[in-house]
Order: sequence, then C-alpha cells, then structure tokens
Amino acid sequence: MSPHQQKLERLSAAMRPRLHRYCARMVGSTIDAEDIVQDTFLKAVAAWHEEQLANPEGWLFRIAHNTALDFLRQRRRAPVTEDLETMEMIAVSAELDPLAASTSIRTFMRLPPLQRSAVVMKDVLGHSVEEVAEVNGVSAAAAKSALQRGRNALRAFIDEPEDIGPPVLTNEMRDRLAAYVDGFRNGDFDAVRAMLSEDVRLDLVSKLTRQGKSEVGEYYGRYAACEQWAFDAGVVEGRPAMLVYDREVSLDQPAYFVALSFNAERVVKIHDFLFARYAIEGVRMQRLDDQSKATP
Repeated sequence: MSPHQQKLERLSAAMRPRLHRYCARMVGSTIDAEDIVQDTFLKAVAAWHEEQLANPEGWLFRIAHNTALDFLRQRRRAPVTEDLETMEMIAVSAELDPLAASTSIRTFMRLPPLQRSAVVMKDVLGHSVEEVAEVNGVSAAAAKSALQRGRNALRAFIDEPEDIGPPVLTNEMRDRLAAYVDGFRNGDFDAVRAMLSEDVRLDLVSKLTRQGKSEVGEYYGRYAACEQWAFDAGVVEGRPAMLVYDREVSLDQPAYFVALSFNAERVVKIHDFLFARYAIEGVRMQRLDDQSKATP
C-alpha cells in the first residue's frame, strides 16, 4: 500500500462515524447508510490524488453526499431536485443544535434533500455554512436559506405524530429470525450456520467483509467463545435484526445490532455493527416480543 493510500485509509477510518451519521439522515436508514459509506470509500480509492486536494475531508463528504443522492434516485426512480428559490475545512462547533442532534433518522426524510443536508451538516455535525454550500454545490446564500427553512420545518415535524406505525414482520419471518437468535442464545452455532445461503455475505462493519457459507461460518467462532453478550430478536428500521446487549453494561438497552436479510429460509446478508456502535444512534428498533403485540 502506497503512502497516499495509507493516508486515505487513516482519513476514512477517522471520518467513518461522521460520514455514517450524515448518510443515515440523508437516506433515512442506518443500515443503508453503511452500504453508502462503503461505496464512498471505494470511489475515493479510485479517485484519490492527494496532491490535488486542498480539503480532503470536504472532498470525502462530497463523494458521500453524491453517493447518497444516487441511492435516493435509484430507490425513487426519479431525480432528486430543489427549486431555485430553495437552492438560492470541517470545523466542529461547540454549539450544535440539540433538537436536530436528537431527532430520529426517519424524521429527517421529511425534509427536501438540500434542507436535509444543510441541517445535518450544520446542526448535527458542526460544519460551517460555507462547507454546506461546497458539498451541495450551491452558493453560501442558498445554503443559509436551506438551513433556515430546514430548521423551521424540522421543529414543526417534531410536534407532529408519525403518520404510519412501524412495519410488522410476517409470522414466517418472525419464526426464521427467532430460530437464528435462539442459536446464539443456546450456543448452537451449527444450527445457525445451517441457515446460511451458499452465497451469504457478511459485513462486519468497519472491519471486514466475507462472501460464501464456508468463510462466513468462521465468523461465529468469536461469539461462541464470548459470554459477554446477550441476544434478542428484534426489528431495526422495519427489518429483521438481532439486538445484542452487553451483560456488563445493560440488559435493557442494546449495545449494537446485527441486521439480517433472508431469502426464503436462508440468511443471505449479515450487517454486524459490533465495531460500529455509532450506528445505533437515532435508529428505530423494537424487540420481536413487542412486534408480536402489535400484530392485528
């Protein structure tokens, strides 16, 4: 690895929590945000030319911003735009807006993209208005206007009830998830491995990725050898997940979560946030038992 690549790797590791926090609020999902951050780093490696970058941190945020917008375009099958009126050095502030910082990830999705970006960058991450303008490709005046509009809208949204309830897993999905988590609770990792698809993908977030049943199967050894964790089936952002509790800290609040994707009865994707616990901030989660009570 070249010195330039090493510098980019150090920069990416240092910025990862902030990039994830930004992307989660831009796309409304802490799980999807991790994929966007991964794509951001891949694009950055391909485009990295240190000698041409006066502000490498801002450059990396711009890549993350554009990658998040690409994700939204693909999801909505329509371009993300702002009208002209709305559109008319990372320095962390000591006076971040506590309202914005504590707002749920889902609520940010009610703002138009430019307003959303402005509020997250300025009030959650502490960027300057000039940095907001640079990342979004608009004037400072437009960034300031979007920030003010976004703040006003966000304050109004806080007082409104959410328009829809949390998604409820089907009985079949609850059964699959419960079986997966029971394997962890009982230490029966052979049963867990038997649930994996042949091409299952593991993302041990910020540490490593693995593809294929044999390679992913080795990952369970760490859990089998550790008695620190307690497990519960749950739902994170409407998706099946395993909630993980640190016995030495709290059995009431999860320390992190493992998001799971199923195809029929097989696990096809695992997002384990053991080493990225910042992702739990602002996320909407529920224990499976509470989901069962919500079922009509």
